[in-house]
Parts: sequence; structure tokens; C-alpha cells
Amino acid sequence: MNKKYILSWCLFDFANSSYSAVIAAVVFPVYYSNVIVGNQGGGGDLWWGRAISLSMIIVALSSPFLGGIADYAGKRKRFLFIYTYLCILSVAAFSLLAKGMVLQGFLMIVLANIGLEGGLVFYNAFLPEIAPQDHQGRVSSWGFGTGYAGSILSLLIAIPLVRGGYFSLTWLTVSALFAAFSIPAFLFLPSDRKTDISLIDASSKGLRYAIHTLKEIWGRREQRKFLLAYLIYEDGVNTVIVFSSIFAATTLGFKPQELIFLYILAQVTAMAGAFLMAKPTDLWGPKAVVRLSLLLWTSVSVLAYFVQTTNQFWGIAVIAGLGLGSVQAATRAFYAQFIPEGRESDYFGVYSMVGKSSAVIGPLVFGEVSAAFGSQRPAILSVASFFLVGMAMLHFVRGGGPNIVTEAGRSYVRNI
Repeated sequence: MNKKYILSWCLFDFANSSYSAVIAAVVFPVYYSNVIVGNQGGGGDLWWGRAISLSMIIVALSSPFLGGIADYAGKRKRFLFIYTYLCILSVAAFSLLAKGMVLQGFLMIVLANIGLEGGLVFYNAFLPEIAPQDHQGRVSSWGFGTGYAGSILSLLIAIPLVRGGYFSLTWLTVSALFAAFSIPAFLFLPSDRKTDISLIDASSKGLRYAIHTLKEIWGRREQRKFLLAYLIYEDGVNTVIVFSSIFAATTLGFKPQELIFLYILAQVTAMAGAFLMAKPTDLWGPKAVVRLSLLLWTSVSVLAYFVQTTNQFWGIAVIAGLGLGSVQAATRAFYAQFIPEGRESDYFGVYSMVGKSSAVIGPLVFGEVSAAFGSQRPAILSVASFFLVGMAMLHFVRGGGPNIVTEAGRSYVRNI
């Protein structure tokens, strides 16, 4: 393995986690819902859910097409750069928002989230290229684990800013962290291939290529079953991530600085879960790790419905973190087993399409249920159904076995 590739790839996860933690999960959702919109009667929940859902729809529809172009024209790193700086500049623009700027904030959230989530298509596509098969589970986990460290750092930096009410400076700090720590990826990850194909020509051929890839994957039964299961359970994961801080603030009365410490705890346990399950993902197989993680997520939704005190919610955050760290890394490693060599971007484009589609229904359901009942408790309980159904569907998928098989004291790479 090329250690420079691995380190720079992991550092990109460290970089984008400043957005994931501060903007997508903890500080900005509450700021937008409660300050910019006002969350009386669930109005803030509704607008936040709409923004996340719209951005995910756009990413889902464009990912296979752009993944096809990236593979066909050899422009994977260029697309990663464009999407990354769309996110960075949009987050910096959050500093211009003021109370009542609902639509402006909505637009900026959509652009920022498209930049982050769209870029992950090309980031994920580097995994099979930089890691041999017998280490893909571990490298995937190392990436997420490093990302959780980035989340912790960005939240620690945000604490004094939030306490002082310097929210605009908070968003600018996130942009700066994302920009700085993404530089190694653009310097050291494998370069784009040099081709004579123009982007216009690649767009035409890439569209046909993407359609062919969709038909190809849909025609393969096990891949189809895996992606359908992933569509369901990832919807639950994404919904909990984007609404957890709003639930804690609105239903349980957490203050902004308490939310940050809560999320730091979740990120510490998520980092522990990612590294703890790194080697087991290769030895036991990613399917077994995903199942275990979904059981943890189901317990999180049920316990959150019954929680009455802030101290109880701290305990739930620990369980959620352990499940988060393992489910994301193991799912990515599971899917990597299905990818033919040289088809990484377009296959991960489809993976992204499914993953981002799964962030459309859940946030809408949460927002609508919260508004209909005037309470977030039924909304959080409804998320458990996504985990249970997804886990049941995953049971029937053939694959996801160990990447390493141990036999008679020897280990060897399993052929997939």
C-alpha cells in the first residue's frame, strides 16, 4: 500500500468532517431552525428537512451521470475539487445570514450540501484504487475514524465561538478547516488520467455509460438487493444525523454548548467504533458488522422516544456513536466487493445515488410527523422502522463475507 495515498485520503475525511459536525449535525441545524426560521410548531424542522431532501435529490440524480463522466474522461480528482470548493464557499456565505432570511439560508444549505455530498462520490471512488482488497475494510474504517477526530477538533474550536455568540465566525472557521485539510488529497491522491476526450464529449458518452451502469447493476441480483437494503437503513441513519441536535435542543432543552459536548461524545465513541471494528470488518465480513450496527441504531430510536432527562440522552449518544462508526465504514467496504476494477467512480456514483436518495424520505417523514403531532417523539420512533426493514432485507443478500479467510493457521485474501 502507498502510505501517502492512505494518509491523504484519510485527511480528506478529517477535513470534510468539520462540515458534517458543525454544519450538518450540531450547531447550524439548530441555528437555522430556531434563529433564522423559528421552530414554533415544527416550522424549523420542516424547512431544514426540505433543504436536506432537495440537496440529496439533486446529488442522487446527478451522481451516476457525473461518476460516468469522471471514469470516462479520467477527471475524478477535478470533480472532487469543484464540489469541495462549492461547499467551502457556500459555508463561508452562511456568515451573511440574519434572522428571517429563510429562503436565502435554504438556498445556501442546498448548495453547501450538494458540494459536500456530491464530492463524496469521487472521494469514495479512490478506495478500491488505493487499498488492496484485503485492507479495504480497514482503510475504510481508518478514513471514518480519522473523520471523527476531525469532527471532535472542529467542535472543540466551535465551543468558545458559540458561547460568545460568534456564529458568523464559526461558519468561516469551518470553511477554513475544510479548505486547509483537504489540500493533501489534491496534492497526493492519484492524478487524473490524461485523455484526449473533452468534457463535452465525455458528458455525452458519460450519460450513456451511466445508463448502461445502472442497467448493469440493476440486472445483478445481489447488488440490487444490497442497494435496496442500503436505501432503507441509510435513510434512518441520515435522518438521525440531521435531526439529532434539533431533537436534543427542542425536546430536551439542550443549550448550544451542551449540544457540542454531546456530539463530541458521540464522535469519540464513533471513532472508537470505527477503529474497533476495522479489522473485524475484514475478518468477520462487512455484512456481520452492518447487522450489529443496525441493532444498535434500532435501540437508539426506541430509547430516544422514551428518554426524559438530558443525562439519559448522554447514554443514548454513546450507543449511537458506536453504531455510526461501524455501519458507515462496513457498508462502504461491503459495496466495494461488488465493483469491477476500473469502474470505481461510476459504481460509487450509483452507490451515492442510492445513499443520497435515502436522505430524502426520512427527513421529510420526520418533519411531517413532528409537525402533525406537535412532538418530535413520534418522529424519532418512526425512524426505527427504517433500521428494522433494512436489516431484514440485508439478510437475503449473498455477499459481504470476510475479505480475509483464515485456514490452518494461515490467512489469505478471499476472491470475490
